[in-house]
Amino acid sequence: MVSLKSNGLRVLVVSQHFWPENLRINEVVLSLRACGVDVEVLTGQPNYPKGEIYDGYSATGVGSKRHPLGYMIHRVPVVPRGGGGALRRMANYGSFVLSALLFAPRLTRGRPYDVIFVYAISPILQGLPAAFLKLLKRAALVIWVQDLWPDSLESTGYVRNKAALAAVAALTGFIYRRADLLLAQSRGFVQKIRESAGRRVPIAYHPNPGDIALVERSPAAPSSLAMEPDCFNVVFAGNLGSAQALETVVACAETIADPLIRIIFVGAGSRATWLREETARRGLRNIELAGQYPAEAMPAIFAQASALLVTLRRADSLALTIPSKIPSYLAAARPIIGALDGEGADLIRDAEAGLAVPAEDSAALASAILEMRNLPAARREAMGAAGRAYFDQHLAPGALAQDLVRHFHEALGRSRQGRT
Repeated sequence: MVSLKSNGLRVLVVSQHFWPENLRINEVVLSLRACGVDVEVLTGQPNYPKGEIYDGYSATGVGSKRHPLGYMIHRVPVVPRGGGGALRRMANYGSFVLSALLFAPRLTRGRPYDVIFVYAISPILQGLPAAFLKLLKRAALVIWVQDLWPDSLESTGYVRNKAALAAVAALTGFIYRRADLLLAQSRGFVQKIRESAGRRVPIAYHPNPGDIALVERSPAAPSSLAMEPDCFNVVFAGNLGSAQALETVVACAETIADPLIRIIFVGAGSRATWLREETARRGLRNIELAGQYPAEAMPAIFAQASALLVTLRRADSLALTIPSKIPSYLAAARPIIGALDGEGADLIRDAEAGLAVPAEDSAALASAILEMRNLPAARREAMGAAGRAYFDQHLAPGALAQDLVRHFHEALGRSRQGRT
């Protein structure tokens, strides 16, 4: 086994979005550093999820600066996402790719890396500058696939043109084949990735970990979001986008129409405005949009929840996906209600952590919420405890970081063999 504390591994993480944006990769970096890995990050200017550049940053900014914890972050210009329209999103994605290709060589000049590690949420296009940096730095390339392209484009409705989807599929295969190792966040991804990557590139399953803040949570931590203690509070945390089937939740809330059952959305995204307007149009008093909170606030928010909610649209590609919020929900030791298909639903059931119903079935979701509310409190607590036990055994950040380091060393070995 590789000695993880003294390996001297140098890794450049490529991710269009990073701290202070709230994504799982932030905590993966912390876990890797705890394993003794020397980590740097190449990213864009922060603007997710609201589409506006954060205070203190500039859309045209280029430069390198140390994170408060000491590691280097290299930032390149991006076109902000804005309101989330298709053209603006394309500009946002494309600007990061072009800026990274143009500026990353200068920002990382004289800085050697053993591994270029891509956190491949959509778009997979960020693999292009990573592939270039692999050649420039003579490093191994590892891509951690979080979304299936072009499947996710088709399932969310952003692209329907068959020729365009075929072109994206060809580009995805090209990027995959540049890698020394592909990691799949879900076992269901492996075959789909294999179809694009071919037989040469190794593929391994590597799930998303839960929040470090939830692992180290303080039950007594205060929260600025106060929930009604006499209500059954169902908390949905995370991105409010097209893939989350928010129509299902709204229809479910209208079906329940019980003021003592509240569905509380904690997060932001491209469909937040629609959700707010639709809630008002239907006169729903049992939905609350609490807005976005920092990661360190989530343990206290989850601790107040009667149950935690995860939903996805009905689509073949999404059925293969495990939403990154599920590991965090498991870590929070609260019962989970899921309206989704495939891998995510199976995980909830396998962990015995809650109830899962089919995607986009608002009536079934309403029934599940009522069933959960009517269970004895001890039964709900047992579900939460089972979920936390599953998390500790399979999804704890520290153990997964050590697995990731082993993956890096394996990829580096293959890369060096390929150069000899």
